[in-house]
Parts: sequence; C-alpha cells; structure tokens
Amino acid sequence: MPGEAVEKEMTCIVCPNGCRLAVRRAGDQITVKGNLCPKGVQFARDELTHPVRSLTTTVRILGAALPVLPVRTDGEIPKEALKAAMAELGRVRVQAPIACGDEVLKDLAGTGVRVVATCTLEREGGNP
Repeated sequence: MPGEAVEKEMTCIVCPNGCRLAVRRAGDQITVKGNLCPKGVQFARDELTHPVRSLTTTVRILGAALPVLPVRTDGEIPKEALKAAMAELGRVRVQAPIACGDEVLKDLAGTGVRVVATCTLEREGGNP
C-alpha cells in the first residue's frame, strides 16, 4: 500500500565498524538508527533507493594453462542487473595472453561499467 511504512535491518558495509542499522521508510522519509558514522546513513538510503554492487567472477580463457580468468567490474552496477551481467559474462571467451587490468568487456549488461582482468595469464607454453 502506498504510504505504508517499511522497516528493515541491515549491516553497513562501508567501513570496518559493520554497524547494524535499523532503517524505516515512510513515503519519502528515511530514518536510520544504529550507525556510528554518517556513512551508515548514506549507505542505508542508497541501499533502499538504488542498491548497487561490485561484481567479481571468472570468464573462460582460451590458450592459457588455466581454464578461467578472474575478472571484476571497474565500478558498481545496479543490483537488479546482476543476473543479466552474469549471463553475459557466461558467454564471454577471451584469448591468452591477457594482462592484469586489461579490458575484458566494455559495457556490462548495458550499465556502462567495464569488466577488467584481475591477473595476468600467459599463453599456454609461454609463447606470445
């Protein structure tokens, strides 16, 4: 129902404190309790209104001694895009050699966020 208050508990992940937050949303009004610093308030507001996540996973690599390459997003993507992002990454194949920081994908699931390699993998046998 519109106007109905929503209450939620969450753990802030912005700093090492890991505060347990009690968040209440009534219409446009959001109140946060339990935070030890102002970052907790902003985290709770963002988490309720537009949650985002960094994504770390692997993609297939061809021509390397290992079958997969660790990758990560170079920014955060909307939480609702995670499933589409993983499906897209499941279809990605890269060719060895590849260096740490190399771009693997330019625009993950239409989010505008790049995917980059997080390690260097040489061509199997060490030949370039």
